[in-house]
Amino acid sequence: MADGSPMTGFDPVELAIMGNRLDAIVREMTSTVILTANSSVIGMARDFSCSILSADHDIIGVAEALPVHAFGSNLQGQAMAEFHPGFREGDAFLNNDPYNGNTHAADHTILVPVFFEGAHLFTSVVKCHQADCGNSVPTTYFAAATDVYNEGALVFPMVQIQSDYTDNEDIVRMCRARIRVPDQWYGDLQSALAAARTGERALIRFAEKYGAERVKAFVTAWLDYSERRAAAAIGRMPAATLERHGRLDALGEFLPEGVEIFVRITIDPENRKAVVDLRDNIDCVDAGVNLCQATATGMAITGIANCLEHDLPLNSGTFRRIEVLLRENCVVGIPKFPHSASTATTLLADVICNTAQSAISEIGDGFGLSESNMFLGVSTGVISGHDERGGGDYVNQLFLMGGGGPASPEADGLDTFTVIAGAGLCYRDSIEITEQRLPMLVKSMKLVPGTAGAGRQRGGVATRTEFGPRGSEMVVMQVTNGVATGPRGVQGGHDAFPGANIKVHADGTEEVLPGYLHTVLKPGETIVGIDSGGGGYGDPAVRDPARVLADVAEGYETAGRAREIYRVAILTDAEGFATGVDAAETARLRGA
Repeated sequence: MADGSPMTGFDPVELAIMGNRLDAIVREMTSTVILTANSSVIGMARDFSCSILSADHDIIGVAEALPVHAFGSNLQGQAMAEFHPGFREGDAFLNNDPYNGNTHAADHTILVPVFFEGAHLFTSVVKCHQADCGNSVPTTYFAAATDVYNEGALVFPMVQIQSDYTDNEDIVRMCRARIRVPDQWYGDLQSALAAARTGERALIRFAEKYGAERVKAFVTAWLDYSERRAAAAIGRMPAATLERHGRLDALGEFLPEGVEIFVRITIDPENRKAVVDLRDNIDCVDAGVNLCQATATGMAITGIANCLEHDLPLNSGTFRRIEVLLRENCVVGIPKFPHSASTATTLLADVICNTAQSAISEIGDGFGLSESNMFLGVSTGVISGHDERGGGDYVNQLFLMGGGGPASPEADGLDTFTVIAGAGLCYRDSIEITEQRLPMLVKSMKLVPGTAGAGRQRGGVATRTEFGPRGSEMVVMQVTNGVATGPRGVQGGHDAFPGANIKVHADGTEEVLPGYLHTVLKPGETIVGIDSGGGGYGDPAVRDPARVLADVAEGYETAGRAREIYRVAILTDAEGFATGVDAAETARLRGA
């Protein structure tokens, strides 16, 4: 629907202008972090998100926030009001507690309440994934953690980090005493605070332009409009009850059977609502893979929203039409203390979203998506060690992978998607800058032909990355799903190939590593991460032969797979380069 709210008197143009202004403010906050962050995982890989809340803690602006970050800022706003009911102008709060609305301990969230004419009108929120958060081991994804005590992270359950615009030096000293890279962390803290204050100043100007009462009326109209849009989109879908299983691979001795996940989705077009039920899953496990309320809810919502109109406003109004049912002490629900949620932004979060969006495809051709890469391999691992060039100790998370995106009914998957929790928004590290900042060498990075799930629309292609240390030992830690099975195709589309982590010893011998790895690389050794492509959508034998030819010519596909799977005969020259399609042979293959 394209109308405003007649009760508040908003016409579509004014509503759109004000709604887009909020997203512009979020983008200004985002640019502040990118330009000022210290760690590459934040400033270069963009593993952070900004958002704006209303005075009632509704999400009203996210722009291009990562899906796994966006939902939950509303829960954190509620926690801020609960723990600090007398918050004032000039305050800022630090929260990384997965039990009160945050994602996992590595995501340090800054919340700044924004006042106008003496009243709380907005909250400016910046969430950044830290390179190190004080875990007992040098990683922010500690899947083997038996509980929060074993995890060891510094946890700040909505503590006051600023008062009257001045830092709480007690908190700063605590972090400097515990975090392995204190200067890097402090720079990232100041970056997040600067971005939140940037949002504060811009929101005050927004309020000055329109006035407090008009802003409040806009918020109501904006959320109501978004809800009507979401309701209309769901109302056009067929009624359905969909059930689908997903899986987290076995992970070492601490999770030898992996985790089977069950998702039930009810599409109710009459009431224009979708319900995702995650309650029929196992209890929390004694490992760091449990989801928290924010990530379980947010990734279930994302799985449905991905299958609706692409331009739906991503705010609390839209989310009202997608209900997520959770239960306490569930591995994909509301964790019971002291269960760890160290990997809550990946692993099971990716499984939930992929399972939900691929379940929607069971309605019929034209609905849903395939599954995307779920393999966060060593090329997104956390590396640590001593920089022999005089830089001291280092800890950082790499983002050197690609990861194939899911295919849709109309489009191929992205080739550098990362994982579904990031929705293709994270950036890939610059090799040159990474090699300057860290004592490592990237030996190669390339797409791997024939790894995507084939289909009428194919998934994105996998990436192979190989790197190693320069002159000193390097510790690499990561936890990986998708080693046993690749992302699934839908509607006759093929599955993508699983990923792999491989250690290459100095003598050239290769050692396949498990999904959960904690390995040491000596000089002369390298490590290889091969992520997954995305699943395919639809029968590959009906893909346009011209598109198959383009895939082979660009190195996304092989001529052999083109013939065997797509039923397209590719002509090649003397050097093996694709030059055209043998129309007669292709017709024979497809006729057969």
